[in-house]
Amino acid sequence: MKEKKVDMERIERAVKDILEAIGEDPTREGLVKTPKRVAAMYNELFAGTHEDPSRHLQTFFTERYDEIVILRDIPFHSMCEHHLMPFIGKAHIAYLPDGKVVGVSKLARLIEGLSHRMQVQERLTTQVADMLMEHLKPKGVAVVMIAQHTCMTIRGVKKPGSSMITSALRGIFKTNLASRTEILSLLKD
Repeated sequence: MKEKKVDMERIERAVKDILEAIGEDPTREGLVKTPKRVAAMYNELFAGTHEDPSRHLQTFFTERYDEIVILRDIPFHSMCEHHLMPFIGKAHIAYLPDGKVVGVSKLARLIEGLSHRMQVQERLTTQVADMLMEHLKPKGVAVVMIAQHTCMTIRGVKKPGSSMITSALRGIFKTNLASRTEILSLLKD
């Protein structure tokens, strides 16, 4: 991915315009530094936009391990591209190696890199599964993500406590019913 920087000054100007548009005074004591703080926040929240998360899968280990590897309850947050509001949840990743395993922290870093950009949960789930298949070439991958979307919990329909669950199954976890059943039972909350 081409390296591109966040235009902090432009974000600050836009935040100042938003404050004025909602009837606030951006020179008021409590708001003077708000544009700068919001720009810094966006720089952090969208850091994944300017990186290639697959880099975390470049280092792997050759192992003759042929059982399922699972990392559960990986916290993540992302920004809904429809309303620019966060969705927050946890991800579960499983793969059945075919000669390659990756350090456990790399799975969490992959989630972080892909989630720190404007997203929809469906795409995020698919991207994680596809990158694992592409780079590790395992026999199968399963990704389940569970999140609460503030765009529907604190605005719009206002249904706090509701969660969205998405899954992406690849390889044997998609094609073999017994493997699919096993992995989904292991990843179930």
